[in-house]
Amino acid sequence: MKNPFDQQSPITGVKHIIAIGSGKGGVGKSTISVNLALALKKKNNGRVGLLDADLYGPSLPRMIGCLNQKPEINSENKKVIPLKRFGIELMSMGFLVEEDLPVIWRGPMLFKAVDQFLKEVDWGELDYLVVDLPPGTGDVVLTLAQKVPLSGGIVVCTPQNIALIDAKKALNMFAHLKVPCLGVVENMSSFKIKQDEDPIDLFPKGQLDTYLKANKIKKLASIPFHPDVGLSCESGVPFLESYPDSEEGLVFLKLAEAVQSGLHI
Repeated sequence: MKNPFDQQSPITGVKHIIAIGSGKGGVGKSTISVNLALALKKKNNGRVGLLDADLYGPSLPRMIGCLNQKPEINSENKKVIPLKRFGIELMSMGFLVEEDLPVIWRGPMLFKAVDQFLKEVDWGELDYLVVDLPPGTGDVVLTLAQKVPLSGGIVVCTPQNIALIDAKKALNMFAHLKVPCLGVVENMSSFKIKQDEDPIDLFPKGQLDTYLKANKIKKLASIPFHPDVGLSCESGVPFLESYPDSEEGLVFLKLAEAVQSGLHI
């Protein structure tokens, strides 16, 4: 039987492709993806691209402030030119269709779209291409892993056991697809009413830490909840761009350092 991973070929000019996944929606995966991309950009002026691979529910255009903008075509190589904002190269299905129009596609059309985003976009020279995956363990992530060699995968999870159930599936997905697991980001880990007060748990603390320790999986970061993180997503100016020196902003920068360490950079 032919090995499906024999189809893999690197994207010319892209050093590292990092996939950000989750077993379920609503854990803040896209928020982590956007702010991690910005953090990697700020570290040593890295060259960073961000691909929104959630074809059914793209959120990048609104989160990054690129609503109603359309990419152009490079007349020389006929490739799509990514949009650029905050120094990051950007591509999303949301740049190609209206925000309120559904993408009603079967699997083969998804496969083709993912392949085009990888190979028919003029990404240029990048140190990192961060890929924001759709929730779950379906067609898009399988196609991505078959088409390009992934430097690493990250799973985003909230603290409670009900989220851990699905995070385990995402971790096992990366293992099955032979994608090196860089670790887990615990999002919305706690909340401070005032900066000088002790943090409050938004969710019941489950067995995430116990599971990670038992399976020798790194916790890359614990991102505290802050209302301004959500407000920044709505405004189109990501949190790390608005509040780079805040406690939460520094955690995103530490996350970038942990990712670079996991990639042995």
